Amino acid sequence: MNDTEHIISHFNIAGSVAEVKPLGNGLINDTFKVTTHGDAPDYVLQRINNSIFTDVDLLQHNIDAVTTHIRRKLEAEGAVDIDRKVLQFVASDTGKSYWQDSDDSYWRMSVFIPRAFTHETVNPEYSYYAGKAFGNFEAMLADMSEELGESIPDFHDMELRRRQLHDALKEDRAGRAAGVKDFVAQLEQYADEMCRAQQLHREGRLPKRICHCDTKVNNMLFDEEGHVLCVIDLDTVMPSLFYSDYGDFLRSAANTVAEDSPEFDRIDVRMDIFEAFTRGYIESASAFLTPLETELLPYAAALFPYMQAVRFLWDYLNGDVYWKTTYPTHNLVRAQNQWHLFLKVREHEAEMKAFIASLG
Repeated sequence: MNDTEHIISHFNIAGSVAEVKPLGNGLINDTFKVTTHGDAPDYVLQRINNSIFTDVDLLQHNIDAVTTHIRRKLEAEGAVDIDRKVLQFVASDTGKSYWQDSDDSYWRMSVFIPRAFTHETVNPEYSYYAGKAFGNFEAMLADMSEELGESIPDFHDMELRRRQLHDALKEDRAGRAAGVKDFVAQLEQYADEMCRAQQLHREGRLPKRICHCDTKVNNMLFDEEGHVLCVIDLDTVMPSLFYSDYGDFLRSAANTVAEDSPEFDRIDVRMDIFEAFTRGYIESASAFLTPLETELLPYAAALFPYMQAVRFLWDYLNGDVYWKTTYPTHNLVRAQNQWHLFLKVREHEAEMKAFIASLG
């Protein structure tokens, strides 16, 4: 029995293992497809990266609670083909949905969804599907009573990111603070405004919701006819403010250049992507979004490039310890890129508000 077969033996799967092969190109987890003999379902075996997700028990509790809730919703609606519309995790011999091996690695297994595909292309069509899918994901969880924890604490907390930047400036570990003084001053002009959501939350005006927190086109499964089956990659599902899923998608999908491009004069907001994603999102999320949340959607679109600019600059000041770099000013270029995207979002703000109002 090899290592993967030994790990699989600790999960309560149906059938016997015929073959184990690597699956996909995940950057965080090691993933394998487990093919079984006969009519038993196939499975996905995945090693959880516990250096990033340090509380595996909390992580899997969140995922189990969310997938169970969605399954019950689909059953109550009389949905067909439910096993292809929500992930299903397999219990281990400990009774939990993960297993820890002797090397302190953590593993989980889910039922493989057949005849399902992901797409990497970011275009208006798939952006609309993404908006619809992630809005629907949040809508299905809006009435969830079970408490979830933060698998990555303070993940999208702008106040925390601002404090981290100030600390990095004071410590000046890499001796780079003097060279970014003017850039920091520009960022600080908008800092209070970009921290507004946390203040509104403390005032009780913005609730925390269950969000996916990693909204990308390739985190959806499609069937053979191009219809969305379900949202996948649930590691970052946790309570967050509404902006997490909306703003994060637009930050990466609607930039006209790559996030580390130094061609700042070519940066703009792809309004076709904004409109397609927003249309899909509001169609499905309007069931739970408050008027204030809807009003703040353009703020969310601006917040995420701003927050990412702060985070890239923080890493630059700390000596490039978080993101991989290929040249000394790589993180500074990334920060400036996101800053220019933020400014472009601000230029389009009136247009964004008018489009959102037209959907009402």
